[in-house]
Amino acid sequence: MPISVQNMFKERKFPFLFAFSFLLISVTILLFSYSSSSPSLLLSTNFQVSDPLPPPPRPLPTRSPNNVPVSSTKPVSKTTAAASDVDLNVSLDIKWENCQLGPLAVDYIPCLDNWKAIKELKSRRRMEHRERHCPKPSPRCLAPLPIGYKVPVHWPKSRDMIWYSNVPHPKLVEYKKEQNWVRKSGDYFVFPGGGTQFKNGVRSYIDFIHKTLPAIKWGKNIRVILDVGCGVASFGGYLLDKDVITMSFAPKDEHESQIQFALERGIPAILSVIGTQKLTFPDNAYDLIHCARCRVHWDGDGGKPLLELNRVLKPGGYFIWSATPVYRDDERDSKVWKSMVALTTSLCWKIVAKTVDSTGVGLVIYQKPSSYSCYKQRKEKLPPLCEQKTNQNVSWYEPLSYCISRLPVDRMGNLLRWSTPWPQRLGSKPPSLPSEPDAEDIFIEDTKHWAALVSEVYLDGLAISLGRIRNVMDMNAGYGGFAAALIDQPLWVMNVVPIDAQDTLSIIFERGLIGVYHDWCESFNTYPRTYDLLHASFLFKNLKERCDMIDLAVEMDRILRPGGYLLVQDTMENIKKLNPVLRSLHWSTTLYQGQFLVGEKGFWRPSENDNRKET
Repeated sequence: MPISVQNMFKERKFPFLFAFSFLLISVTILLFSYSSSSPSLLLSTNFQVSDPLPPPPRPLPTRSPNNVPVSSTKPVSKTTAAASDVDLNVSLDIKWENCQLGPLAVDYIPCLDNWKAIKELKSRRRMEHRERHCPKPSPRCLAPLPIGYKVPVHWPKSRDMIWYSNVPHPKLVEYKKEQNWVRKSGDYFVFPGGGTQFKNGVRSYIDFIHKTLPAIKWGKNIRVILDVGCGVASFGGYLLDKDVITMSFAPKDEHESQIQFALERGIPAILSVIGTQKLTFPDNAYDLIHCARCRVHWDGDGGKPLLELNRVLKPGGYFIWSATPVYRDDERDSKVWKSMVALTTSLCWKIVAKTVDSTGVGLVIYQKPSSYSCYKQRKEKLPPLCEQKTNQNVSWYEPLSYCISRLPVDRMGNLLRWSTPWPQRLGSKPPSLPSEPDAEDIFIEDTKHWAALVSEVYLDGLAISLGRIRNVMDMNAGYGGFAAALIDQPLWVMNVVPIDAQDTLSIIFERGLIGVYHDWCESFNTYPRTYDLLHASFLFKNLKERCDMIDLAVEMDRILRPGGYLLVQDTMENIKKLNPVLRSLHWSTTLYQGQFLVGEKGFWRPSENDNRKET
């Protein structure tokens, strides 16, 4: 006769009931623990597929092929089943070689070091030889490591000192020894914070600007700055203390490796030049532009260089010019100043401050108009106003224009006001959002998506050591949500908007972040070994129709530091194509949740560098 629980109670068999209940609960707990646990995600020389962690607690947006976020109720899914069906340990049989360029190979930048194309230029008068000339096809060689290369000094110590062996270029030490740019001290380069115009140091210079014009409130109304001809970027490096992010740029010229110094220090910088083509920034991007003896002839070519600054400067924004024509009255400087007065007057720029400091160095601060009233009152309508824009991403291989860029308006045609002060502008509605009814909801959802993904997956679930990461690049930035989610981390993000994606770069700048346009079928304007983390979210959807994934992998290997990470979120199809290429480069790779590929670059280089050991 079966024994029921009711009969047990009647017969008072409590010890048996207690033991049975305890056993049942214990078995349940053990089964639950086993099923819910997941092995830690470890980067190794073997490709691993880890079990998925619980998905984020809220619905997350996905991305359409043009990188615009769209709403979805589907969270990060448990797609490891698809991954487990495929052998992801396979490596392509590619015979890699170091670039055969002699001592220049360690700093090779394909689109800036195309000497054959440069020799064939008909003119160099307007800096044509410093502009991009990309070789076709893209070279499939690897940049070797400098002898004695070490893991870079970590931030914030790196702002003041870097390994000499990582950037072994001493010419700038001798060339600028009187100006305190950089010094050699044992195994290090040391940066005292001096500069051509910073005779009392860069901190004093920054304070001097604010005292000259108190309307410039660092880290509030002034958040995003462009530093033209930046040297070793000490101006931008020390403004980071004031919650200001500076895009420092200079050409690859006789000031040997100044941008490489900046990036090795952990300071945002890019190689660029104001020559014959537009800068790779959107209109009305920067709150302030700075030039301290930047050696740009602003009145050259009919004033096109200054017109280009006017294009990327926000209405009401400031241009600070610290140069000898401002405070010297010899014949040459007086001539340049007179020309500058005429040009800035024609642009309706107003001088809001002009002064000289205790060292005899002076500066002038101009302000760009925020309305059309002055333009309409000009007697001579030269330069003319530009025509209305009809296309996107127009600052990619576009020639400089002889016209004044139009002021930004909203969808109703009203002039846009100055951005919300920092840090509120990071999360507030950007003025350049599309006019679709649900655009603001999509933007808000995109921000939530990246906040959840970065917090619950990238920071907690992936084996990426944030303590080693300073320079970060988002290769397909969208609205800049990835960078916004990392804003409290001790790092900075270069947001890249591909030319074949929707143009969202204005939105990124309006949020108080920085970025550029770029075509990933070509090399990026940076030195080898300059980024700690590359992030690519669904980058390959559009690229695979135009370029070879192997070429892009070579470029990622070039710009990533040894010990640096590549984080890819993409379809399993694209991950299966990319992973064998990375493995052939001797990268270690790991797959998480069937859609997050983490690659770590090692110190391996072909042939003579095969036995190089990690430091």
